[in-house]
Amino acid sequence: MPRKTTKSLERKVNPDRKYQSILVQRLINKSMLDGKKQASERAVYAAIEGAAKKLKSENPVEVLEKAISNISPDFEVKSRRVGGANYQIPFPISGHRQLHFAFSWLVQSARARGGMPYAKRLEAEIVDAYNETGAAFKKKEDCHRMAEANRAFAHFAR
Repeated sequence: MPRKTTKSLERKVNPDRKYQSILVQRLINKSMLDGKKQASERAVYAAIEGAAKKLKSENPVEVLEKAISNISPDFEVKSRRVGGANYQIPFPISGHRQLHFAFSWLVQSARARGGMPYAKRLEAEIVDAYNETGAAFKKKEDCHRMAEANRAFAHFAR
């Protein structure tokens, strides 16, 4: 198996039923637990519709797209051993990996919230991501801060 993901290894995701959006389908897949896709679908649709209503927007998919673009990281740090010392080396991220991190952080921070149903927690996290606040956005900021702090070691990247 190659180290880098090639086009032939990328899994094709079909668009969701309601909005015909691949982004929404990927969020549904990422938030699914124990193979219960219908429950995940219900929660995600309720969350993005509620977020659009809160933000007074007509299109829920646009709200989700903006929220995802706000929490998609541009850089990450990878550990690399050079001459007996471990360095955190910043690398740029692109494409599917950016979206993977964004969806993971969104779902993870929504699950970490408490005191309400999952759909409401996801809705609140989408609204926070749209407004550039919240746990998922903080995770992105931390990632960028770490890459910026270790910028001096960028020349170790291959």
